[in-house]
Amino acid sequence: MKLINYIVLLCAFCASAQHQSKLVVAINYDNHSLYINQELTYFNQSKDTLSSIVLNDWNNAYSSNATPLGARFSDEFVRSFLFASEKERGSTTINLIADDSNVALNWNRPDGFPDLIRIELKNKLAPGEKARFTLSYQLKLPDDKFTGYGYNSDGDLTLKNWFLTPALYTDSGFVTYNNLNIDDAPNALTDVDLIITDSKGYSVISDLILEKKENNNYHFVGKNQFSVHLFIQKKNTFLSFKNKDLDVTTNLEGKLDEINKALLIDKVIAYTEENLGKYPKSKITVSESDYEQNPFYGLNQLPSFINPFTEDYIYEMKFLKTYLNNYLKTTLKIDPRKDNWIFDAIQIYYLMKYSEENYPNAKMMGSIYKFKILHGYNLVSLDFNEQYSYFYMLMARKNLDQPLGDPKNTLIKFNEKIASKYKAGLSFKYLADYIGAENLEKAIATYLEYSYKNSSDSEKLQSILKASTSKDIDWFFDTLIKTRKTIDYKFTSVKKTSDSVSFQIKNKSNAWVPIPVYGIKNKQIVFKEWISKVKEDSIYTFKREQADKLVINFQNIVPEFNRRNNWKNLKDFSLLNKPIKFTFMKDLEDPKFNQVLYLPSLEYNLYDGFIAGICFHNKTLLDRPFNFDVTPSYSTTAKSFSGRFTFALNQFNRESNLYQIRYGLSGENYHYAPDAFYKKINPYVLFKLRDSDYRLNHYQNVLIRQVYLYREPSNFVKSSLEENYSIFNVRYSNVRNEVAKHFAYTTDLQLASYFGKASTSISYRKLFNNNRQVNLRLYAGIFMYNKTDSNYFSFALDRPTDYLFDYSYLGRNESTGIYSQEFIQAEGGFKSKLNQPYANSWITTVNGSFNIWNWIEVYGDFGILKSKEQDPHFKYDSGIRLNLVTDYFELYFPIQSSNGLELTQTKYSEKIRFVLAFSPQALIGLFTRKWF
Repeated sequence: MKLINYIVLLCAFCASAQHQSKLVVAINYDNHSLYINQELTYFNQSKDTLSSIVLNDWNNAYSSNATPLGARFSDEFVRSFLFASEKERGSTTINLIADDSNVALNWNRPDGFPDLIRIELKNKLAPGEKARFTLSYQLKLPDDKFTGYGYNSDGDLTLKNWFLTPALYTDSGFVTYNNLNIDDAPNALTDVDLIITDSKGYSVISDLILEKKENNNYHFVGKNQFSVHLFIQKKNTFLSFKNKDLDVTTNLEGKLDEINKALLIDKVIAYTEENLGKYPKSKITVSESDYEQNPFYGLNQLPSFINPFTEDYIYEMKFLKTYLNNYLKTTLKIDPRKDNWIFDAIQIYYLMKYSEENYPNAKMMGSIYKFKILHGYNLVSLDFNEQYSYFYMLMARKNLDQPLGDPKNTLIKFNEKIASKYKAGLSFKYLADYIGAENLEKAIATYLEYSYKNSSDSEKLQSILKASTSKDIDWFFDTLIKTRKTIDYKFTSVKKTSDSVSFQIKNKSNAWVPIPVYGIKNKQIVFKEWISKVKEDSIYTFKREQADKLVINFQNIVPEFNRRNNWKNLKDFSLLNKPIKFTFMKDLEDPKFNQVLYLPSLEYNLYDGFIAGICFHNKTLLDRPFNFDVTPSYSTTAKSFSGRFTFALNQFNRESNLYQIRYGLSGENYHYAPDAFYKKINPYVLFKLRDSDYRLNHYQNVLIRQVYLYREPSNFVKSSLEENYSIFNVRYSNVRNEVAKHFAYTTDLQLASYFGKASTSISYRKLFNNNRQVNLRLYAGIFMYNKTDSNYFSFALDRPTDYLFDYSYLGRNESTGIYSQEFIQAEGGFKSKLNQPYANSWITTVNGSFNIWNWIEVYGDFGILKSKEQDPHFKYDSGIRLNLVTDYFELYFPIQSSNGLELTQTKYSEKIRFVLAFSPQALIGLFTRKWF
């Protein structure tokens, strides 16, 4: 009987109208390899006659730094892959590709696509015809530390998109995408028959149906598979839960017993079935690796000891998010890169709905809200679903958001993982409120049903949505999906009577979309009206309903750029439209208040000692057009008052490469010597430019400033110049930065009554495929005129005088001791302290380093200096550099220089130089550069 059933199943498999793959896989655990014999039946379901076919071979993307995947890791500063050993990388070795007559076929990897294989057919394949191929190949799996897929330290294997699979074919031909670790493999639907031979006692788990297990041999089958998840584990971490007709296999982590997990899984599946329909297959896997690819940012990023959410809640939301993702990726036949926003919009919309229905009182910071002393913080009191808007706005305010309709591979990491996902869900939430949630959800259900049976795209979704409502929703696709226009409305004039209110609305962003207007009384909504088509010359009149405030977008339904200008107070006597709110430390932006934040400030330098103060500012977690920062302080060593201030107005240009102009005024008052202070006033304009491709990490800046300095006379620092001076400075910088390659150049012009000088620096860093890295820097400067006799404004080999007070020296004027050993890469860039280190005519230096092992490098510096009435003289130094964290923590050990063999000289420890990024802003940049 079992034999008959198997024959029936096999016949059904062979009669399938899909591609078919039969695989026999042997595992070598010692070298983390799979040996695969595959029989592929390719069914030409297109209208075209094919002379070749394309297979996705995404495992080969791990073969070198030069692959597109390696380039993406470099863009995102993922050093682990770029410095990986050959053993840790993956690759595919093809032994044979033959036709059904066992005749070897020609194949190649198209230029730029090391993760694809194109097979040249001996006979063209007409529409409706099938061709059978025999493939024999070896997969060398990568270390899973790169992407979560491959082998781990225990020898377990986690695999997805691992075997050779037919690429998706559309009216435009084969969809050819590189593996970029963004979970968007364009695989064609394939029926799979998989045999794992001799697993050597390891457990084998898959989202395929386990047809038979005998000894250590596993036989799986699956129909209509976009991909196949395979988990091979020494100790099985998966549990299986049977829910009606669905078998859920999961190893999602959570500190719950099996009964509670089963209850929560049933709850999630019932919710999904009610809203999206029954899952079309009998088995689904929900793994921890799936979740880690797209975690719930904002849910569990806080340290575990804070634990603001219960274990039940965390597990439930993790399972819901991952289950929805796997459900949609299995059922939607859309281009996963081109139309990725559709996955995100449906997933996040139903995440938000689930939270509203099941946890209406949940807060963004969970149980921390129980502490009444923290209720004044918007971050703590904000509803859980409000976080989606703030995460999106984080990028919009930085002018780094991107259109939802852009292909997934063009998005910067924060947009791909967080901001664009959340905006997509918010956009559906917005549309649901405007046309009615019932209409939107019916349209989604219709689209899901259609897209499971047919290939689909955004245009089909648009047609279904338009058919679901009588309202005009062209704006939804034309503005919210296809552009990065921001939404920003404000009141221009408001007139009130006892029973009505009249107003005009100004559109500040040129995004013409519907907007809701609310009447508020005692924090309660007394009316809500949608304005479908805003006209700036129109006056809108509504019944007042005793409202004491008129608010645009009060419930934050619309993903609006700036809600701070949405409020109008209707009370008869009110000094301020919104009250002032003082908040300790940091908070989210609260549009109901004018916020002033304050926090303690503690800094240090040798002359001021510890500098204790209070910083008053308006910088919430979201950027804003106008920023102020005033920090009065007291210097403990100098026993005097000190401080600094900054005022900056940011002009953001949404549709220009000149994306930001900042007009600013800053000042500071600190000590530059034990007995003397300096005052600096710095008015400036900063122009910021970027490439149209945000992922390039390519930026240009033009800084124009006038620096005014007043230095109190000092008995420790002698100068023949007046202590007061003013310098006009223009500086241009052009930087392209990534792990594998860095190129930057800067030009600088300074004009003052005493001198005029110009300089340029060019730096280059390259990481080669053999993991060797070279760093080169050229610096050249010349005085156009110089009326000074001292070296205060001169070019310096190793430690600039910093007369502009731009560098945060710990000991600005120290020539001995640990503070004098601080190194800042500026001007000559030498590491050794040499005689005659200054030049008051011109200077040219070259700095270079080359790594000999990992972060240990050999460095060398060479330069020529020229001063007035002196001949040019040559200087050099060399040594060992410990490049622990580039630009943040480095150590330099001199060996040979113009001073001689420094290793044999006395007080060698005083010759060692260090780089230490002490400022919080610099350290934050170390962690955010991979995201932005």
